[in-house]
Amino acid sequence: MRKFFVLITLAATLGFLMESGANAAAYSTWNEIIDQMHISLDSAYDAYSEDDSESGKERVNDAYFSYYEKEGVERAVMSYISGKRATVVEYQFSTIKRLMTDGAPKNEVRASIDELKAMLREDANKLDGKEQSAGGVFVASLLIILREGFEAILVIAAIAAYLIRSGNLRQTRIVYMSGVAALVASAVAAVAIQYVFKISGANQEILEGAAMLLAVVVLFFVSNWMVAKAEAEAWKRYIEDKVQSAVETGSSFALGAAAFLAVFREGAETILFYQALLAEAGGYTRMVWFGFLAGCVALVFIFLLVRFGSLVIPIRPFFLGTSILMYIMSIAFAGGGVKEFQEADVISVTPVNFVHSVEILGIYPTIETLLPQIVLLLLAIASVFHYRAKARRQAEAQSNGRDTIQNPIQ
Repeated sequence: MRKFFVLITLAATLGFLMESGANAAAYSTWNEIIDQMHISLDSAYDAYSEDDSESGKERVNDAYFSYYEKEGVERAVMSYISGKRATVVEYQFSTIKRLMTDGAPKNEVRASIDELKAMLREDANKLDGKEQSAGGVFVASLLIILREGFEAILVIAAIAAYLIRSGNLRQTRIVYMSGVAALVASAVAAVAIQYVFKISGANQEILEGAAMLLAVVVLFFVSNWMVAKAEAEAWKRYIEDKVQSAVETGSSFALGAAAFLAVFREGAETILFYQALLAEAGGYTRMVWFGFLAGCVALVFIFLLVRFGSLVIPIRPFFLGTSILMYIMSIAFAGGGVKEFQEADVISVTPVNFVHSVEILGIYPTIETLLPQIVLLLLAIASVFHYRAKARRQAEAQSNGRDTIQNPIQ
């Protein structure tokens, strides 16, 4: 628990350090930013109409990375409108580039660009029409830390509870230290991205996507490992065989890696979100930190609920519930990771019109994001059935062994 509060304190300290580096916004209104984006998008169409689709796509990317992301429009939409709206707009950028790649009719590309321009203007009008207030800044700050920290806290709390239930209280320090290390790494990454390496928007998306997909692998491995211990007999053998070394070496490394990735995958982005919010807060800077601290308190309660509530749950339901949580998060991370690669133009975008975005589950309306999630879901189901069948066979073998001892052949 002490390590957890160190993590929260360090987060606050790093946040206050970021305040001193927050720069004033380059534009006085959101509509001024959208005006520049409209110029880039119209220029993209002009290039495409002259049969230069590559230049057209580059200018669409310029509108997205140089303005929508860099100038904080995406973060403002997510904070003050909704995450779903930001996703819809992001995929409209991808739709335009896909049409250009496919050599779509010019009027179709023009219509798609005009639709995006209308979306951007609508959002800018909402943002500019929303007078900055203490309550609005507080809520925006609160939502940022809750949205970005919720999944990480669940992972850390679930893994810590698992280690305690398995009689490895000392090993929880690996989880907490991994979380603190990830927080520090996130701060370093944020500063490096912003000031040192000047990483382009596309490469930043690739880094975020790679971190998320790596987290998928680790979380899926951990969830499978927990399912294997869910059956009472399997757990009994686990204790009786004294495979403590497995917990102290390879398995604890995997658990620590899961905690590290859960924090790191959102850490740098969270710092950049707060940096943008501080630049836009005007005279309500204090409310940013009040919202941040309130969100941290809420996350502490979530942590305590999972961490201590799990102690009264029987082992089998607890292990199954924890493994299901890990499965769900790995599936969500898979969708989010692929989406980051789509935004960087590494992976194509094939829309699925009947699917709607569900941000918290990482569900997005494209074949490319849904396909790996379906595969992971099938693997998770197959894994559960495999371990259940294995436990049943072992139970039957033990039962037959006892019958043989009790009724030896004369």
